[in-house]
Amino acid sequence: MIRSINTLLVPIPTIREHKLACTVMREQVLVLVHIQTEDGFEGWGEATTIGGLSYAEESPHSIKTNIDTYFTPLLLTEQPTTSAKAMQLLNLHISGNRFAKCAIETALLDIEGKRLGLPVSELIGGRVRDRIEVAWTLASGDTATDIAEAKQMVAQKKHRIFKLKIGSNPILDDVKHVLAIKQALPECRITVDVNQAWTELEAMKGIGLLQAGGVDLIEQPISMRNKAALKRLKEHFEVAIMADEIVQDPQNAFALAADHCADVFAVKINQAGGLKAACLIGQMAQLAGIELYGGTMLEGPIGTAASAHVFSTYPSLGFDTELFGPLLLTDDVLAQPLDYHDFGLTVPTGAGLGIEVDKDKVYHYAEHNAAALPKLSEPEKYTAKS
Repeated sequence: MIRSINTLLVPIPTIREHKLACTVMREQVLVLVHIQTEDGFEGWGEATTIGGLSYAEESPHSIKTNIDTYFTPLLLTEQPTTSAKAMQLLNLHISGNRFAKCAIETALLDIEGKRLGLPVSELIGGRVRDRIEVAWTLASGDTATDIAEAKQMVAQKKHRIFKLKIGSNPILDDVKHVLAIKQALPECRITVDVNQAWTELEAMKGIGLLQAGGVDLIEQPISMRNKAALKRLKEHFEVAIMADEIVQDPQNAFALAADHCADVFAVKINQAGGLKAACLIGQMAQLAGIELYGGTMLEGPIGTAASAHVFSTYPSLGFDTELFGPLLLTDDVLAQPLDYHDFGLTVPTGAGLGIEVDKDKVYHYAEHNAAALPKLSEPEKYTAKS
């Protein structure tokens, strides 16, 4: 039986400003779910998003509020005996809230893995790789700074795949910035993420110039609401076009795959609505001949470990992953950090997520954050009735 569910907001500053087309991040608010059972097991999940409501419809505070107000009473009352039954229950009674559902499922799978003595990857299909290569996002906004940062990453054998966030500047300025970096790093794969900032006409112009300059991958250049235009861009250009924000859940991904709207799917466990949903999206992409990219919502180490378990099960991962979130943070919430070396991340092998959360640190951060917030009302803490 589930004994308690705690949802914690854990703000951690970033090592530098992280600029997107829609916002500038200086800290990341991790949304962590801590579930404890009556027989002494505990699991952790994460529902972290990017930039609050400037990026998507769920924010850290709405995720916590909805889990505390709706998810937790339902789970403690019904007491589903497996993660599958819990997700069936949540999907029956609660619409949307994919990020929140992902955190709950992750924590329950963590518990199931620990109870069985198996890694989460073996509960969701079985891993076919133990290490995954990880891209780094260059997002300072300054060309010289980004080039220096990238060259340092390559020299230290940390990263050799780089993503550039553009879309907030005039197209020609952004293209000039990207191509200068590509020319400085000719042996590195360069992805451009426009974060939906361009119109279709702007995308035709910008992608044409980027393709001519040797850029390797173009991520979500136009609005997620314009599926037809994404397909037209995919059919017009030779450079690979990747769907990101538009890939939201298995049903949505099926429609995109059936209509051949993109060359590559960026899969994110939170955006998909959970680990098993992300696995299903990967399977559909594989069947449709669409390449896969392991995406991130800039999660901390808990969500990153969960993502790594999912991506380790993909038969093909043609464009690698972007699981650098923990490296962007100034502090770690694990007792032992994730193992990044030789341009990649080692997928944890221990039971459950295979990580040990520093509970004292997590609760310290969460309590400090709660004390700093204005008090509207005291939230009720839910625990199972004995």
